[in-house]
Amino acid sequence: MIAKELLEILVCPACRQALEYRQNPESLKCTECHRVYSVKDDIPIMLVDEAMIESA
Repeated sequence: MIAKELLEILVCPACRQALEYRQNPESLKCTECHRVYSVKDDIPIMLVDEAMIESA
């Protein structure tokens, strides 16, 4: 699980909007552009090129 303090400061690298934490599978989803960033070993992979875009 990602630390609460880290979640509060992380934003989407593509559009700079808030991220929503999801547990299963562990990931971060942008509330604006709907990109989903995976989390591996409690480390968010915040690379735009590796993000998946999920429909709203």
